Amino acid sequence: MSQLVQALLKVNSLCVSINNREVVSDLSFDLSSGDILGIVGASGSGKSISSLAIMGLLPHHGKITSGEIIFGSQHLEQLSSFEMQKIRGKHISMIFQEPMTALNPSMRCGDQVAEMLSQHTNMPSTEIKKDVLNLFEKVQLAAPKEVYRKYAHEISGGQQQRVMIAMALACRPDILIADEPTTALDVTVQKEIIDLLCALQAEFKMAVIFISHDLPLVAEMADKVLVMQSGKMVEYGTANQVFKSPTHPYTKALLKARPPINHRTTKLPTLDDCMRGKDHYPIIEKASRGLRHKEIYSKSPLLEVVDLDKSYAKNLQWWSKAKVFKALNMVSFKIYDGETLGLVGESGCGKSTLAKCLLLLDPPDQGRILYRGEDITKLSKKSMRQLRKDLQIIFQDPYGSLHPRMTIGRAISEPMKVHHLNGNAHGRKEAALSLLNKVGLSEEHYDRYPHEFSGGQRQRIGIARALAVEPRLIICDESVSALDLSIQAQILNLLTQLQKDFGFSYLFISHDLTVVKYMSDRLMVMKNGQIVEIGEADAVYERPESDYTQKLISAMPEVF
Repeated sequence: MSQLVQALLKVNSLCVSINNREVVSDLSFDLSSGDILGIVGASGSGKSISSLAIMGLLPHHGKITSGEIIFGSQHLEQLSSFEMQKIRGKHISMIFQEPMTALNPSMRCGDQVAEMLSQHTNMPSTEIKKDVLNLFEKVQLAAPKEVYRKYAHEISGGQQQRVMIAMALACRPDILIADEPTTALDVTVQKEIIDLLCALQAEFKMAVIFISHDLPLVAEMADKVLVMQSGKMVEYGTANQVFKSPTHPYTKALLKARPPINHRTTKLPTLDDCMRGKDHYPIIEKASRGLRHKEIYSKSPLLEVVDLDKSYAKNLQWWSKAKVFKALNMVSFKIYDGETLGLVGESGCGKSTLAKCLLLLDPPDQGRILYRGEDITKLSKKSMRQLRKDLQIIFQDPYGSLHPRMTIGRAISEPMKVHHLNGNAHGRKEAALSLLNKVGLSEEHYDRYPHEFSGGQRQRIGIARALAVEPRLIICDESVSALDLSIQAQILNLLTQLQKDFGFSYLFISHDLTVVKYMSDRLMVMKNGQIVEIGEADAVYERPESDYTQKLISAMPEVF
């Protein structure tokens, strides 16, 4: 009897090195037409490097040292760059993690997709444009003709991701590699993208390699799952086998590191904890939380926001009338000492605008922001500068917020100098070293530069810098959104412990409802610049009152 299923792609004993250091070791798997293979693992485990090796896109200091990558009858590892160009895009395509950096900023979106078709087909230009518009409709882009003419910076993150998908699908490839295609997208857009990928995969009969650190998402989408640790495959099987009955300690540790949805624990188990056999911590009883809340809310609020408004001019052209977009519309809420107030909502709902308004980085058009009863919108620049030590922010992108030519030690001690804290240079250095220790870094990191650190380490540096001036309120703006589960657990534990130690408050902004529920005392939901629901976090999640909140919760991947 002939073999019913012929493997489309075979990876045999693949080894990859970067700067002569082995980063992928002895990796093997098969991929057949119609398969969806999920690849999971912590940052640095080799997930993305493996996919880049398949695509022939390794960095110049990277190389395949041994092993085979067989596509059909071709050994991809033996092909020249010119020969790989004929395969790349036409037969094997890739959706990259960051569409804004993957898309050409100087080309219109439609032209970028059209270029893919012109390179790999003999279609006339008129037919190419029709096909691109058809692809834009398939990926459910509203107003495809308008998107065709726009540049990447003129469209939203979700739209950028859809353009990337259209480009990857332009030549109807046999294999689609999706590398973290939903990172930093809100839950509703994430669900739309995943549903879209599944529908297109079925329509085009493609094989898909789906790389993600979001385990519930992989469990929902993939047929088979491959778990990588330190460049090696440690577990491989059906999604049900891997997630319901994991056999390897590392897989078990990854699953344990995700915040539980139905309860809270004193600490999240990290990978190191689990590998040492410490895979669970005591549950915080609701009665204990109730007593804590009673104490918090019996006092006057630390910050009170009253009827905050903010508008922007949109699509302003010299020949047309300005369109006004209302980013914040009569927003009112309170934050109390020692409280964590969670803030969720779809992209574009006004979360980050609100954060910038609270810090007066982008002053509101009207409304009041009362800090300990004083309206800070009426303060002079000098007075506001003095107040900034009490109000700090941890940015979503720590690398973008750190000066590339400033050492970490200077980045942390500079705010102390501005606010005349910790005496002289020696005192500031000692304080900075103490903060580095508090966030899990060491003295040797003091004189290093941002590019020398991992994403998780840079996030810790951002936290240390925020703590440097002894604030009372810290705004966490998507501060864990792009981190894998192991690093995320470390950062969440750190934030929780620091709050216990120093007693400050958080405004915790995130699109991950599981994380924000775990961290928050109260939960606030925003839609179109307005607060649609606010209440105790468990109550909002378990008994949402607004249809919009119900929509957000229903869009979450099921927790295994």
